[in-house]
Amino acid sequence: MQNLLHNDIPAWNLLVRAVVVYLTVLILLRISGKRQMGQMGATEFVAILLISNAVQNAMNGGDNSLSAGLWLAIILIAMSTLISFLTYRSQFFRTVFEGTPSLLVHKGKIIREHLDRERLSETELRTLLRKQGVHHIHELDNAVLEADGTLSITKACDPPLPHPE
Repeated sequence: MQNLLHNDIPAWNLLVRAVVVYLTVLILLRISGKRQMGQMGATEFVAILLISNAVQNAMNGGDNSLSAGLWLAIILIAMSTLISFLTYRSQFFRTVFEGTPSLLVHKGKIIREHLDRERLSETELRTLLRKQGVHHIHELDNAVLEADGTLSITKACDPPLPHPE
């Protein structure tokens, strides 16, 4: 039973490893684009699984003890809580870790530069729009790719009817 709780490497080493790996993977996922987070396909899902396996030894340094695993779990939850707090309190951290929304369609016109920046093809955009019941771009006032990868739409309105007096 004592072997389960004995760390092969010091706790501070686990802390440094976990923080570095957490921030590195978070930044790499941010760089990969918000579309991948919101509409994760099979290839992105497999990549996430393989990344978690690949960084495991980088975090635990070969220490497979129960206490090392528990320390890493505590550190990862603490990092997640800290990042959540920082993004809540600071626009700078919100932009760094979560990104900003991108306007993809405005007044029924596709903004191609924004599609290119988000690495989203027109076909993929049209697929996302159809899933929301929009079959023609001209039906839209705006389509925004949110920071979390979801697509928000505002349909174009017909001119308002005169208000009866």
